[in-house]
Amino acid sequence: MSSQITTAFVEQYSANVQMLSQQMGTQLRSAVDVETITGKNAFFEQIGSVAAQLKTTRHADTPQIDTPHARRRVSIEDYVFADLIDDVDKVRMLIDPTSSYAKAAAAAMNRSMDDVIISALGGTAFTGTTGSTSTALPSASKFATSNQSDGLTIAKLLAAKKRFDLQDVDPSIPRYIVCGPQQISDLLGTTEIKSSDFNTVKALAQGQVDSFLGFKFITSNRLKFDATNTDDRLTFAFTQDAVKLAIGKDVQSKIDERSDKNYSTQVYYCMSLGATRMEEEKVFQIPCHEA
Repeated sequence: MSSQITTAFVEQYSANVQMLSQQMGTQLRSAVDVETITGKNAFFEQIGSVAAQLKTTRHADTPQIDTPHARRRVSIEDYVFADLIDDVDKVRMLIDPTSSYAKAAAAAMNRSMDDVIISALGGTAFTGTTGSTSTALPSASKFATSNQSDGLTIAKLLAAKKRFDLQDVDPSIPRYIVCGPQQISDLLGTTEIKSSDFNTVKALAQGQVDSFLGFKFITSNRLKFDATNTDDRLTFAFTQDAVKLAIGKDVQSKIDERSDKNYSTQVYYCMSLGATRMEEEKVFQIPCHEA
């Protein structure tokens, strides 16, 4: 047997690239109001509620009503991704990985977009004529965190619904719950979710919760834990118009060769955006314990 036979051996590589587990699309963009803006900062006007005046006499003076007026500021931030693919790598891999790199870049942009929206839900909003007044999410918009030992429960969902109803939130505006996989698991263990007597969704058959009590559920792994009660994940109930997503430049891509890098292919993605909470009454923070 020839001792040189090993020189004829070849290494075989897959002709496909497998994307590792990751969130590919944005989960929250379609659940908020989106506006295209120009400039570094954008202001969104707010008009409050007024009351009609009863007319008691003929030819009376026309009453003048001071309509409440406020505004919110959004600051636009830039996000970028760039990576190089050496031309030699394409030969060594037997495939062109450019498209897979582009998919990974687009997914990274979408996750960052969700992070911006989540930060707006529970973070500080900037109000006033110049947008210099800080407005935090008030305690009335937060489910009590004392002695928390339970996950996402029907009682918490009812509290969120009651909160919105008491604030005269228009029921025609879509309502959402953004939570993690553990919270979906919590709900799947309740009779109200599992039973068709309470819920038209076949939760156990599909292994997911789509809607309940007028809320549409969005599952995300981007939600943070509470800084004090570190086992409590901060989930949110909110309405479609509770958050404004301002887009200065939507996700854009450029894939081309760079002569200064030995004609390596550069995959480049960028976007410019920001978000703000528009109304505290339309957001309800729900801490959920995760053992």
